Amino acid sequence: MSNSTHRPIGVFDSGIGGLTVAHAISRLLPNEQIIYFGDTAHLPYGDKSKDLIRTYSSEITNFLLHQKHCKCVVIACNTASAAAYEYLRDSYKGSVPIFNVIDPIIESVVADESIKHVGIIATKTTILSGVYQEKLSRRRPSLTYSALATPLLAPMIEEGFYNNNISHTVIHNYLEQPELKDIDALILGCTHYVMIKKEINEFYGGKVKLFDSTDIVATKLKAILEKENLLTDKPLGENLFYVSDYTESFEQAAKAFYGTAIQLKQQNI
Repeated sequence: MSNSTHRPIGVFDSGIGGLTVAHAISRLLPNEQIIYFGDTAHLPYGDKSKDLIRTYSSEITNFLLHQKHCKCVVIACNTASAAAYEYLRDSYKGSVPIFNVIDPIIESVVADESIKHVGIIATKTTILSGVYQEKLSRRRPSLTYSALATPLLAPMIEEGFYNNNISHTVIHNYLEQPELKDIDALILGCTHYVMIKKEINEFYGGKVKLFDSTDIVATKLKAILEKENLLTDKPLGENLFYVSDYTESFEQAAKAFYGTAIQLKQQNI
């Protein structure tokens, strides 16, 4: 068994939304240790340039791999996945597995033959990148898709506005747009959106299939780590959570995203 087996799993996001993915990984792989980094000093990524997001993502990945000695890195952010995944994958090819949150969702949607028209909601950067649109078209040309940028959702959720009148109004305003008319599936293209999945499901009356990155990504991660013989056979210790800018409000919000109280530590990179 290699030493890599007993190293932690690195997970990062532009903020704390990626904690939804980290929690899903912890549920599925309880023996693994997770090192999480939320780039709260630079959020949101959704209105940043691709080059700047790539720079931030590279610095965080360097921290996770070289300072925290992670055996793999999960980009738990759709915007960073769209802007930086290919660059990071190629940079560490043959040495460390790099995962994104987009491809596992694409695979799940394409595999469901009952889906004919899928909607995509995400940040401006993710939608403008065309990554979901390109991958869906290439993998299943017969599938119809509609994409809509929903820039208010992530900051709204980050500030704790969900399951209330404010979130209902904003969510309904987006979902009522003509781009999302007559869809039978919807991709929640931002890790934050898991927090409003119930509200979205209620809007559609349970008649639209919703795809988010939590359990789908965790399952994909497990499969690849098994294939690469990187799963640990013993508990590795407590998960650690870092942010580039600490505030009490971030810590309070982190509890909601992760499901239990966690302690955030500030880490400059």
